[in-house]
Amino acid sequence: MSTASLTSKGQITIPAAVRAALGVEAGDRGEFVQVGAGRFELVAASQPVTALKGLVRKPASPVTIASMNVAIAVRAAKAR
Repeated sequence: MSTASLTSKGQITIPAAVRAALGVEAGDRGEFVQVGAGRFELVAASQPVTALKGLVRKPASPVTIASMNVAIAVRAAKAR
């Protein structure tokens, strides 16, 4: 397991082994994706979109358009 320290300026140096595994080098960008409470993954933003395959699980059952519309209406009502 690789570890790193956070500086007082909020900067972190990604260990060489992690940089090599991600295929990133100086100047490349990364994104932090929240995968759970207090858990994040670092995703190299320089990778093609196909590299993100599998990041989000498929739902156990298909979602109908009607149920999507209901969810949108409920969320919109809460926002008002």
